Amino acid sequence: MVSTRNKHLLHVGLLFSVILVFQWAGGGLGMNNYERVDIEVLNPWEFYGVFPTMILYGLRMLILLALPTVIFNILGLIFFNAFEERVDLKVSLVLAPFICIRVVTRGEFPDLVKKNVARNLNLCLKMGLQNFMMEVVTDRMIPGLAHKYSRVRVMVVPPCYATKTGALFKARALQYCLEPDINKVFQQDWIVHLDEETILTENAIRGILNFAHDGKHMFGQGLITYSNDNIVNWWTTLADSFRIADVMGKLRAQLYIFRSPYFLWKGSYIVAQCGAEQRVSFDNGPDGSIAEDCYFGIKAYSQGYSFNFIEGEMWEKSPFTIWDFMQQRKRWIQGIYLVVHSKALSWHKKIFLAISLYSWMALPLNTCNVLLTSIAPIPCYPIVNFTCGLIGGTNLYMLMFGVIKSFAFHRLGAKKMIMCVAGAIFTVPFNILVENIAIIWGLFGKKHQFYVVNKELKGRRI
Repeated sequence: MVSTRNKHLLHVGLLFSVILVFQWAGGGLGMNNYERVDIEVLNPWEFYGVFPTMILYGLRMLILLALPTVIFNILGLIFFNAFEERVDLKVSLVLAPFICIRVVTRGEFPDLVKKNVARNLNLCLKMGLQNFMMEVVTDRMIPGLAHKYSRVRVMVVPPCYATKTGALFKARALQYCLEPDINKVFQQDWIVHLDEETILTENAIRGILNFAHDGKHMFGQGLITYSNDNIVNWWTTLADSFRIADVMGKLRAQLYIFRSPYFLWKGSYIVAQCGAEQRVSFDNGPDGSIAEDCYFGIKAYSQGYSFNFIEGEMWEKSPFTIWDFMQQRKRWIQGIYLVVHSKALSWHKKIFLAISLYSWMALPLNTCNVLLTSIAPIPCYPIVNFTCGLIGGTNLYMLMFGVIKSFAFHRLGAKKMIMCVAGAIFTVPFNILVENIAIIWGLFGKKHQFYVVNKELKGRRI
């Protein structure tokens, strides 16, 4: 059996190989002299005119907005082992800090909530976890849950409840839990935030206990994968492989190296000390209610709190339909847009998030630029071509790595693994199309809406 260290070394070698091939194919190594010949025979300022040439160069340079993100992704993927299989518990279960596992739901999928609460609760008890409780925060009563388990507390957010700043949706529910007359968690205890579809694993529980026992950082986050149990939609699951690489890359780099959520902070698999969470709060008005997780992360960072990555993965499902997939992306870009342009947050604290957002928003223009490169070629300095190749090669590999990380090799075998990696690559045009629609729709549509992705299929419970 290949050791985790050797797996990591093979992965790093594959990363550089893909980047190298991408550089060679795109002329980034100077081996493709297509654009060098153009420099000799074509003066774009004379051939196209000054204004069109300025537009062409501007479009060509837009892709460079992705460079900070790519650098962090490379750092995370190279310097931290991506294939650790088991998290060792560093604290006795008897002496482990108290944790509250908090699930937030609208209550639209009660069967799903009850099933996952039971599954997560049974896992905790099976592992011998003693100092814990579970809370379900819901907008609608979930029958049969409140009195079934002694360790489960159900909180129904009253329709009349309003925060001081008018927080909405999930942020409103999360803030309700922190109200002094509602909260039952002590300041020094820890809260584990889950979505209604999130499934705990033994490694995740060990990682959470290690993080809480260490106590050096008030906020932590770990990896969520999407290919476990039954896969409902292969297209969306393979497309979500990029999210896995994003976490293993830039999220780990920003948290392990800089202890700050520069680029990314997700809403599920958050671990927070209760007192620190109360001081930061989710009461951040309508602008902090669409991407409440991202807003919370930047706000906590602005207040001087430190962050860390948590070892061990949890499980979720990718959207079941392409429509939900697109709606999910639309909400993300709208929410992050509101965070970046919020006057309540300092620009120097969200500069990397802003660069990442504008890089994402530029995707439709970058898509057009792919066509313009062949229709209206322009000469560029070699360093520009090299940087474009680095960005393109890294992003392509991240999709491949997400599949390798998600699907266990021993479970699929070589043939199926190769098919899954190829399938992920084939989703790229689909992904680009959906992302483009979501971006344009998100930028020009109403931004204070919260679309809830369907978590259940009729006749089938996930």
